[in-house]
Amino acid sequence: MAKADAAPPTAKLTLMTLTAMVVGSMVGAGVFSLPRRFAQETGVAGALIAWAIAGTGMLMLAFVFQSLAVRRPDLDAGVYAYAKAGFGEYLGFFSAFGYWASACVGNVTYWVLIMSTIGAVWPALGDGDTLLAAVLSTIGLWAFFLLIRRGVKEATAINKVVTVAKVVPILVFVILALFYLDTTVFAENWGGADYAGSLFNQVRGTMLATVFVFLGVEGASVYSRHAKRREDVGRATVLGFLSVFAVFASVTIVSYGIMPMSEIAELRQPSMAGVLEYAVGTWGQVFVSVGLIISVLGAYLAWTLMAAEVLFVAAKDDDMPRFLRRATAADVPVPALVMTTLLSQIVLIVTLFSEDAFNFALDLTSALTLIPFLLAAAFAVKVGARHDSLTQGGKASARELVVAVVATFYTAFLLYAAGLKFVLVSFIIYAPATFLFVKARREQGKRLFSPPEAVLCAISVAGAAVGVTAVAAGWISL
Repeated sequence: MAKADAAPPTAKLTLMTLTAMVVGSMVGAGVFSLPRRFAQETGVAGALIAWAIAGTGMLMLAFVFQSLAVRRPDLDAGVYAYAKAGFGEYLGFFSAFGYWASACVGNVTYWVLIMSTIGAVWPALGDGDTLLAAVLSTIGLWAFFLLIRRGVKEATAINKVVTVAKVVPILVFVILALFYLDTTVFAENWGGADYAGSLFNQVRGTMLATVFVFLGVEGASVYSRHAKRREDVGRATVLGFLSVFAVFASVTIVSYGIMPMSEIAELRQPSMAGVLEYAVGTWGQVFVSVGLIISVLGAYLAWTLMAAEVLFVAAKDDDMPRFLRRATAADVPVPALVMTTLLSQIVLIVTLFSEDAFNFALDLTSALTLIPFLLAAAFAVKVGARHDSLTQGGKASARELVVAVVATFYTAFLLYAAGLKFVLVSFIIYAPATFLFVKARREQGKRLFSPPEAVLCAISVAGAAVGVTAVAAGWISL
């Protein structure tokens, strides 16, 4: 929810509201795709290990946001502000832009998935990657833009409804899958199919998918300036994470007891619908499909507002060009909203040339998010290692420092798991953003780059050049 969600402006967000925001942001369309994505990579054993690693790592990251919210209450907009405070304006800008871009790319997965869902009864939509699907998704993109443009009050009223409604099909799926679970099928799926490879490769292959479904764990941190009490930001982050983690892991694991993993891997998205149809019949597919559409609408709304909020706050802090700080009388940051919708539109067009539109957008979303998460975790290490006048609550405990170090290593491992392909594609998106940084610096009459920033800029441009060349030459495919 954007800045105007705190209407009237003097209202403050409670612990319950902040927790609902975290859950609402995390429970999106991604969970409906988990059975197929995991079955394409791993068996039961690998899935359990992957969830254990992801759960531990993301919990450490949640604790990082909890700690930073209390120890550095002067920093708003969470992920972006932490990177800037810890590593300077240029990396802070990169973090803000990367986090914003990941939200925009993630929004594309929602439209691909909803078109794939309808494609089950309207074949012309394919798997959400046909020209007709792209046209209808475009209409949806701009219809939501107009909705939010009218004022966030109406938009948040819709979001409150869908946040509750979209959880019901997921819980029903888990309960029914447990009831129909076949222990023989579950045991056969334990080690994974022949195509899955070694256990290490199975686990590594699922890492980006786990990042995608956990996006939103930092949601309360993004809106920290609206919190009634700073302590509530951290508590909401942990409470939201734990509740959603239990649901996500359950959806994946119980699916292995319904169908052979090789068959799950071939299901169309949303694969949860196919699994439930196999267990209970056609009504199960319809039930999940309707739930997905509701989930998509809510998730898209929440993430569009969150993305616009990041650009708006960065512009207010002079880290983005001034035009992005403009807002209407209804407190809607329209320029930031326009840029958010435009980037989603561009990525939607790119998916037409992708071999697997949904997985491509999902993995790219995760890869773009990793740099902001890594910088936030590394900043927590700095805060834990030394106390300064801005840090609240005295010297950090050994536990806080250990948590920050584990979170940093975890996000660094995720970058490795993402692979060179998505790192290079991320550079293609990051590098052109430097023009916005330059524009903001010129507006303030500041020096464009310090020597270290110039080196970072050169690295990003070189990475983008290699990425473009690799795509053009077919060395990496989308």
